[in-house]
Amino acid sequence: MSERDEYPAGVPCWVATISPEPERAAAFYTELFGWEAEDLTDGDASDRFFLFKLRGRAVAGAGSTPQGPGRPADAAWSTFVAVDSADDAAARVAAAGGSVLMEPFDALEAGRVAVLADPAGAVFRVWQPRAAAGAQLINEPCAWSWSQLNTRDPDGARAFYETVFGWKAERFEVGGGAITLWSVPGYLGGEPEQPVSRDVVAGMAPMSDDAFPPGFPSHWSIDFWVADVDETAGRAAALGGTVVAAPFDTSIARTAVLADPQRAAFSISRVHGHRP
Repeated sequence: MSERDEYPAGVPCWVATISPEPERAAAFYTELFGWEAEDLTDGDASDRFFLFKLRGRAVAGAGSTPQGPGRPADAAWSTFVAVDSADDAAARVAAAGGSVLMEPFDALEAGRVAVLADPAGAVFRVWQPRAAAGAQLINEPCAWSWSQLNTRDPDGARAFYETVFGWKAERFEVGGGAITLWSVPGYLGGEPEQPVSRDVVAGMAPMSDDAFPPGFPSHWSIDFWVADVDETAGRAAALGGTVVAAPFDTSIARTAVLADPQRAAFSISRVHGHRP
C-alpha cells in the first residue's frame, strides 16, 4: 500500500482516461476496480470530469475529449508528469523538437496542465499542482503502478526526456530484447516490493512490427496492479471491454492487456510473489 501527498518535479504523478463518453468510462471502471466516481463537472455538460477514488483516496480520472480540429477523437489513457511550471515545460518540449498540442491552461483550482507530444508523436501531459498533487494511492491492487513509453525511436526518446525532465536512462537486456528504465536522481518513491529501483519513475520499450501493426504510433501506456489478473480480465470482458492480450507470465509479473468499451487500452499486472 502506498499513499502519496506530493510528487517532485519530473515524476509521473497522475493518470486519466480522456474519452468522448467519460460517463461510460466511469461506469466501466467503477465496476472493474471497485472505484468510487465523483462527478466534478463544472456546469458544462460537454466538458465532464470524474474523479476516481479508492478508500476515499484519488487514484485516477476520466475527462471529456477536447473539442476542435486536430484533436484526437479516440479514447486513451494519459500520463501526467509533475512540473514546477507547465508553461516552462511546454517551452522545453517545443525547443527539444516535441509538440504543444494544447497550450497550458488552468484546471479550476486543482492545477495547471498542458497536452504535449514527443518528437515521435507520443502524447503526454504535464501537471503543475495547486490544490491537487496527483494520485493519492499507487502501487497496490486496483491502483496505478507504472507508465511506459512504447516508441519506434528509443534513441531520440532518451535524449528528449532527459532534456525535458532530467530523466536518466539505463538500458537492460530482458528476454532477448532491451528495455530502458528512467530514473530521477534522489527520488525514493517506489515501494519495497516494486521490482525496480526506488528512483525509477517510468520505462521505455522499442516498438516492433511483431508486437504492433505497421504504422501504429508511438504512445505511452499505463498499468494497474490487481489481485487476480485472470479474474479481472474476465470481468473486463463481461463489462463490455476487450481482452487485447490474454493473461501471460513474464519474469516479473502476470499481465494482461485490456481495453475499455471506448477502446482506451491499459494493462493489469500482479508482480510474482507480491501479496495484495
